[in-house]
Amino acid sequence: MTQRSPGADADQPAVPIITGPTEAELGRIVTVPNLVTLVRLALIPVFLWVLFGLDRPGPAAVLLGFISATDWVDGYVARHFNQVSNLGKAIDPAADRALIIFGFGGILVAGAVPTWAGIIVLAREVLMSAWVLGLLAAGAKRMDVTWYGKAGTMALMISFPSFLASTDTEWASGVTTYFEWQAWLALIPGLIFSFVAVGQYIPRGLTALREGRAARAETA
Repeated sequence: MTQRSPGADADQPAVPIITGPTEAELGRIVTVPNLVTLVRLALIPVFLWVLFGLDRPGPAAVLLGFISATDWVDGYVARHFNQVSNLGKAIDPAADRALIIFGFGGILVAGAVPTWAGIIVLAREVLMSAWVLGLLAAGAKRMDVTWYGKAGTMALMISFPSFLASTDTEWASGVTTYFEWQAWLALIPGLIFSFVAVGQYIPRGLTALREGRAARAETA
């Protein structure tokens, strides 16, 4: 019977432990979450058509709620099934911004949401989008979305479709009253979280800019 020497295990090459996606996996383009994100973008014009073309705020609100839910779906699939990619990290927040600017903008134009709330949310999104694009153009590293940013977006994606649903005169008054209460209950934390996120993104953006420029200087 052959016995292993006490130091035999020490001579074996170490097996690398992979704790996250590899560079090759991060470089993938065709993934399930990315396809879900593209579907979310494609459905935004459909929502606007149902709202203004068919003049059906209730069904439009349901569709917008479905579109918003896909944001949770692609994030869950990406994290739990090793489908995270650099492209997904870029287009997912871009799709969120497009949904808020065009989807929520449509709700504001339709007069379904309090004007002050719609203007505040849209102004914040436009300014933050300009801030992030400016940082990227200046050479900053890409920033991850913070918890407060995601929580604020989720709350607003509940609030604004609920405001819209509450204006459908073809639905029972009890249903529309429920949606109106839900809209207000989600709006307040949504605004608070969104502006807490602004306070996070400004210093993080400046840090990302310094790190991005430093990385470029090292490789130059």
